[in-house]
Amino acid sequence: MHQPFGRLHGGASVVLAETVASVAGAMAVPDGKVTVGLDINANHVRAARDGYVHATARAEQLGRTTQVWTIRIEDDAGKLICLSRMTAAVIDAAAR
Repeated sequence: MHQPFGRLHGGASVVLAETVASVAGAMAVPDGKVTVGLDINANHVRAARDGYVHATARAEQLGRTTQVWTIRIEDDAGKLICLSRMTAAVIDAAAR
């Protein structure tokens, strides 16, 4: 997903970051609970023009009602492309 100038689109980085954090969040809640995104931000540090990018989510806070995740997106060489933080709400599965 490149923008017109041949770089990885920032929006694609944010979608990847939220997806990775959402999956991690779902794995970190008890049965009967789900997570939904409340807020996400992203700092686009370096351009990616080709190859693959790899995203890793790390829990900063896993609470009863909220979670905070830091997501690092790096290129094949391990260079930081995007640093993102997402906050998620923990809700009852029946409420979604």
